[in-house]
Amino acid sequence: MEKVKLGDFVSIKTGKLDANASNTNGRYPFFTCANEPLKIDNYSYDCECVLVAGNGDLNVKYYNGKFDAYQRTYIIESKDTKNLLNKYLYYLINSKIVKLREDSIGGVIKYIKLSNLTEIKFEPIKAQEQKKLVENLDKVQAIIDIREKQIEQLDELIESQFIEMFGNPVLNEKLWKTDLLGNFGSFKNGMNFNKSDNGYKIRFLGVGDFNKGSIINNIELLNIIDINEKPSKEYMLEDKDIIFVRSNGSKELVGRSTLIEGIKDEITYSGFCIRYRNNTKELNTRYLIELFRNKEFFDYLKKDSRGANINNINQQMLSNLKIVLPPIELQNQFANIVKQIDKQKLEIQKSLEEMEKLQESLMNKYFG
Repeated sequence: MEKVKLGDFVSIKTGKLDANASNTNGRYPFFTCANEPLKIDNYSYDCECVLVAGNGDLNVKYYNGKFDAYQRTYIIESKDTKNLLNKYLYYLINSKIVKLREDSIGGVIKYIKLSNLTEIKFEPIKAQEQKKLVENLDKVQAIIDIREKQIEQLDELIESQFIEMFGNPVLNEKLWKTDLLGNFGSFKNGMNFNKSDNGYKIRFLGVGDFNKGSIINNIELLNIIDINEKPSKEYMLEDKDIIFVRSNGSKELVGRSTLIEGIKDEITYSGFCIRYRNNTKELNTRYLIELFRNKEFFDYLKKDSRGANINNINQQMLSNLKIVLPPIELQNQFANIVKQIDKQKLEIQKSLEEMEKLQESLMNKYFG
């Protein structure tokens, strides 16, 4: 069957509001470039659609209801839902025949143009076939959602255990010793590269990888990039390194952190990130990453001396960050508890990966 252009069958709009319009008390989702459903008190859209982030992670999301969106988010709707289902459209854009990342422009931060969407070519199928395809993929996605929820609940258990053992790390009601983070380790900004670079392939930790959880322990989770030459040792990540998001279009991502654990392969990291390397035996890095994940401490990290939210962080700010220092024995005890919880997470993660492989297999079958 002859292929057709997506632009002939859909209408595409863009969001209007600035990302700062979101708030924590709103009723409606506000989709940013990271496609994260923040909340606002009002909305501009009420529809069934596919949301595509125009830059950053290039996420694709299906949504049906009231919402608003950042100006660099594309809002895609079928012109004729009797012949082109919006949910089918979502799976189509997520399939391998659509190469949004490959066709994007920019270096570390990717950008897609409107034509990257309108010029997508696909083979049209009958609405009844679309419906059956969507039903099958939805069933698999439902199981994936359950597994992801189970992992989320185990993460909440870790957070609860942290509070029980150490208390609020900002209020420090347990009166632990405190000191500056910079007294215990060193910092280094990541490297920049251009899309045109080539010659040396290497795994790369970018801002988009911070949605994979607080621990990166699987090399396959990271993308491979092409750069002109092998990075110097100072730009290579090591086991137990903690990486922070230094700056990003979405203020919500700034300050997020992840821990490299058990990976011995070569990995470099984005210039939009800062690496912290622990150089002391007074800190257990597993305790430290959970400290940075704690909501109260994360909010504290992201405010300046006036209490205002910041748009980016730097090495000096992190170095001057005051942290609580419980006895290392207690930190190690906490780390051992987390290790046991991690074993449960690993089993669920294996099941999740099996379902994701099934999902990929079905996507290949349906979309080629």
